Amino acid sequence: MIGNNIPALKEWASTIKALEQGRQIMVMRKGGIVEETRHFELKSPAFVLYPTYEHQRKELIKSSDHPYVEESLAEWVPEASTIRITSYAEVVQDVEIRDQETLDKLLDLHMWTADFAEDRLKWKRKDPLHVLLLRVYRLNEPMEIPILSEYNGCRSWISIPNGSLPSEMTPVMDVADFDEQVRKVNELLKNEE
Repeated sequence: MIGNNIPALKEWASTIKALEQGRQIMVMRKGGIVEETRHFELKSPAFVLYPTYEHQRKELIKSSDHPYVEESLAEWVPEASTIRITSYAEVVQDVEIRDQETLDKLLDLHMWTADFAEDRLKWKRKDPLHVLLLRVYRLNEPMEIPILSEYNGCRSWISIPNGSLPSEMTPVMDVADFDEQVRKVNELLKNEE
């Protein structure tokens, strides 16, 4: 937290569902179109996950993971004036991926189709794709915050003013399961170092 502002990473609501249910421990970032620096920067090692709905589409998600999209869209009210934040995350690793072969090694560990992951890698080709490994916690008491106009647009980070994080949260995975997931990722990538 910076002062009374809470950092938030904008992410598809379906991806947040997958993270909260332990389906995956990663998000992929390249940076939004309106990022100040034009590329992704890890602005905070810990943040809440701010759900977005506009760009998530079933055809970008593996068919086995379509229920995450359906579940998230069932909760979406486009004209809502508030949004519900249900999770908090800590970055345990920021893996920079620059080639397709390395990205393909992670295919079974996330919900996105191979084509979508490849498109993310190729966009802004000179910049690496950041794969953030996240330790995710469910907030015992979700936060209900107003949707401000400055939250709109293709940007990774927003700052929620005048807030404080709920003190009670529950990890979505126990330590042993989480450590095993991190080990799997690093084992798959070990030949790339």
